This record gives sequence, C-alpha cells and structure tokens, in this order.
Amino acid sequence: MIGNDWDIVLEKLEQREGFKKFLEKIDNEYKTKTIYPLKENIFNAFKLTPFSEVKVVIVGQDPYHGEGEAHGLSFSVQDPTPLPPSLKNIYKELYDDLGITPAKSGDLSKWAKEGVLLLNSTLTVVKDTPNSHANIGWSDFTDYIIKLLNSREEPIVFILWGNFARSKKAFITNRRHFIVESPHPSPFSARNGFFGSKPFSKTNDFLIKNNMQPIDWGIKK
Repeated sequence: MIGNDWDIVLEKLEQREGFKKFLEKIDNEYKTKTIYPLKENIFNAFKLTPFSEVKVVIVGQDPYHGEGEAHGLSFSVQDPTPLPPSLKNIYKELYDDLGITPAKSGDLSKWAKEGVLLLNSTLTVVKDTPNSHANIGWSDFTDYIIKLLNSREEPIVFILWGNFARSKKAFITNRRHFIVESPHPSPFSARNGFFGSKPFSKTNDFLIKNNMQPIDWGIKK
C-alpha cells in the first residue's frame, strides 16, 4: 500500500476485511466526487517518512479542500499555492524561535524527509467541503497509527497544535516520548499561546538530548 516499512507494520491491518471495505469506500468516493488530495497522494506522509525514521509527528485535522492545494501532508500545500494563514504563522514562529527566514513555498516535503510525519487525522476531503470525510472512518486508521508510534522504543516528539490535536494525547502514554502542545497556529488562536511556544527548539533540544539528529527546519524555496 505504501512501499516502505509501514507496509510491514500495517500488514495485519491491511489484511482485515473491514479495512479493505473502508478502502473500497474511499475508492468509490474518488469515482463519484472530486476528492483531494489526488488519489496517489493520500499516503504521502507515510511514503516520505518511513516508520523507522519517524522522529517527530505533527498532527493536523483534514486536508485543504481547494484545487491543487493538498498533497497528503498536514499543514503543507503544493507550489505555487499561496501560503495558508496557519502556515504563515508557523513560519513566523519558526523565525522567532530559531531565526529561520520564512520560505515562500508551503511545500513541507523536506520536513517529511527529515523524519517529521505530517499526519492529518482525516486523509481525504470533498472539494470545497471542509471536514466532509471527518466521519468516514479515517480517524480509526490514524488513531491506530498514533498508537503504533506510541509503542515504539525510540523516542518521538508529538507536536499537538489546537484542541483537536491535543485530544490525541490519550493515545500517547509511553514515557519515552515527548509532547509539545499549544493553541493552533490559526489566525483565530495563534496569539493565545502559539506565538512564543517555541515548538521547534523544544523538539530539537529533546532529540539532541536523546542522541538523535535534530531536524533542519529550513525550507529552501
């Protein structure tokens, strides 16, 4: 399904009839409606960040619902899509935290290749209809992913922005891991605690403390 070690980790799930029927339901949605991201990009986060290479997880809610925006990574947009407001605020905090100049590109694939799993809770959406697939069954799958990562021996940083992401704390019980949480970077809440929360330096400090390579958060575009 994915093409790396996630397939080994997810082998039992992929063989379940219920999961196969769920994927058939998603396939039918693509046949009958305009769905984002493109079908081949649904599992992009997993393709770019193998299970064994996950150092950080950034939890999002659902994909952007405009044409040409979503490509399977939370908070990320394809070029040449203008930066969404939340991503602008993420870049602003990145500059304030680590002095990294905000990029013009909103494509966060480089973060994914660095070991940052950009995981939306819902992996598909109907065009121009936010949260339209929120109750279709994706949460069961992505909650399962968080539980799998929680059971891993190697430490992981879970970055939880906003109340929805913070609700996933219930699945992060392993004391080896580290949770960074704050309000959402949305313009409606960023000034209520997201700005100044220093998630990027906190993440790298934890990784260094655990003898792991820190994330290069720069986007060179």
